[in-house]
Amino acid sequence: MKVAVITGATSGMGRRMAIELNDQIPNIQEFWLFGRRMDRLSELERILSKPCRLFAEDLLTDDFLANYEKTLSKERPEIVFLVNAAGFGKIGAIKALTLEDQLGMVDLNVRVLTGICRLSLPYMAAHSRIINFASAAAFLAQPSFAVYAASKSYVLSFSRSLNEELLGTDCFATAVCPGPVKTEFFDIAETTGKIPFYKYLFMADPEKVCHKALVDSITKNDMSVYGTGMKVFMIFAKLMPTKLIFLMMRCLNFFGKPNNT
Repeated sequence: MKVAVITGATSGMGRRMAIELNDQIPNIQEFWLFGRRMDRLSELERILSKPCRLFAEDLLTDDFLANYEKTLSKERPEIVFLVNAAGFGKIGAIKALTLEDQLGMVDLNVRVLTGICRLSLPYMAAHSRIINFASAAAFLAQPSFAVYAASKSYVLSFSRSLNEELLGTDCFATAVCPGPVKTEFFDIAETTGKIPFYKYLFMADPEKVCHKALVDSITKNDMSVYGTGMKVFMIFAKLMPTKLIFLMMRCLNFFGKPNNT
């Protein structure tokens, strides 16, 4: 059974990637959709034309990875696409955010993603693809978004290293690094602070971001960056001294309202 495994499928990039794969990749025989809300998963199932297996689970529970491993061992699927889109971010200074929120970001964005990749690899044959959602936040340390940005830097580095390790297997990993995208992500992020005003200027369409991500994955690129603005930002982050960038952020009131500090 050729399977596409998608985490974070209830909304945002995970949901959009499921639709994109359904429309563009005919050899997928079944979708394995992971998310916390069964109603959202069922809604997505009705949209997709392929059979779906729904896993309404919280990926942060202690036994999630063990249960995932047991399911793989029992079902023995051929994973042709693995999409790690589950993740969240919270805006606010390290001192202001709760420890639970900060460790939750590390657990979901880093630990769970790493675990799913490792457990899935034995079930991935030639021509399989891994798509890990990082962020343009991975390009630069970001005060008041510190843990999230650091976690996405990990995803970028991990994915590119994994792609290199897969050399010769005809299986490839791609890190997707979008800037701000019109999804529910910021509804959660802004529960603890206000996003910088400039990000509204670069909001991207999730459909376009996911389409490019799939194209870049199929064409064996280890990184997918949508939009001229984010590509310029990536180069800017590499060339400019970090302290100078931080100074520019302060001048632009990058940190938003006082409650972020």
